[in-house]
Amino acid sequence: MGTITVTGLGKAYKQYPSRWARLSEWLLPLAGTHHRLKWVLQDINFSIEPGRALGIIGINGAGKSTLLKMITGTTLPTTGAVQMTGRVAALLELGMGFHPDFTGRQNVVMAGQLLGISMEDIHRLMPQIEAFAEIGDYMDQPVRVYSSGMQMRVAFSVATAVRPDVLIVDEALSVGDAYFQHKSFDRIREFRTQGTTLLLVSHDKAAIQSICDEAILLDGGRLAMRGEPEAVMDFYNALIAEKENSTVRQVQAEDGRIQTISGTGEATVTRIRLLDAQNSPIEVAAVGQAVTLEITVKVHHDVEHLILGYMIKDRLGQPVFGTNTHHLEQPERELRAGEMLICCFSFRADLGEGSYSVATALANSETHMTRNYEWRDLALVFQVVNLAVPPFVGTVYLPTSARIERDSTHDEQTA
Repeated sequence: MGTITVTGLGKAYKQYPSRWARLSEWLLPLAGTHHRLKWVLQDINFSIEPGRALGIIGINGAGKSTLLKMITGTTLPTTGAVQMTGRVAALLELGMGFHPDFTGRQNVVMAGQLLGISMEDIHRLMPQIEAFAEIGDYMDQPVRVYSSGMQMRVAFSVATAVRPDVLIVDEALSVGDAYFQHKSFDRIREFRTQGTTLLLVSHDKAAIQSICDEAILLDGGRLAMRGEPEAVMDFYNALIAEKENSTVRQVQAEDGRIQTISGTGEATVTRIRLLDAQNSPIEVAAVGQAVTLEITVKVHHDVEHLILGYMIKDRLGQPVFGTNTHHLEQPERELRAGEMLICCFSFRADLGEGSYSVATALANSETHMTRNYEWRDLALVFQVVNLAVPPFVGTVYLPTSARIERDSTHDEQTA
């Protein structure tokens, strides 16, 4: 079984004011230093237990790729240490280790040997590597004629030809087409069920929340947060939307979940309720039941334009449905400080059985990225149960009828 333990990890690069200062430091080492250290990562600590999956997120430049390179040993840390157990397979920068003048098949052989696979096993696995990559005759063409997606197909196929104890995947999968991404994540999920430890770097919220047990957020080269994927992704999205002196804070809800709230605070949600047809508050809805989402908003400062939106998310934090008053052509304008609004969204709870949460957004445009008054995750949590409709699977209920006809003409022709 594979484990990863990162202790006090940091990486710094030397910065010189000029090339002459660099030369002087090299030639006269006793004359003192002429550089300053630029820290890319500092004081990173975490561990991954066998069979667990950890996602790493952060904006570009946060240090994600540098962290993976130090974990895999392709870059030496300035401080700290990394300990890993088990056989490791890493898919980092696209095409890393591939020689452009060699064919895909030749690169598979070389990459397989670097992963510790014997020549005998490489030749035995070659047919299934080709089948998984699905690039046809290009396997015998030089890699320099490959597209980025084709390189990723071959690299992922050879890296996962044998189930590793530890699998490390960077953003490389993002360059592939949708079909191969689904195929790749299916293999990753299969490995997870068999006990592979996973370290995944991705901006794909769905991938992080559906595959990983935990997530960490890197911000400015430091570990800003670690926790459940949904809570970390909510905080990450709030940081991205943070503008014009808006604040980001997290509070613990009554059920123990971490709720992320961000925004300027010029308008806030003061109450949110799910109501049945008799306008009574409910926490459990039946599949297909008519419900109303009642949201009360208080305006704290004069607001020229206000858009209110909501999003329903499943238990993994994946969006199921969302809309706002802009799309429903009911925006509010010229609001004064102290005003209260009660907005009611009515719909049928055509959702699958399970737990759902509601996020709310108050902004001055159809997205909360321009001027975010308030974004509130986990504003409401409710359950959906199936009491009356035929059994089904999934997160949405689509009322379905079936009609089957026998083709007697076909029977006569074949008689």
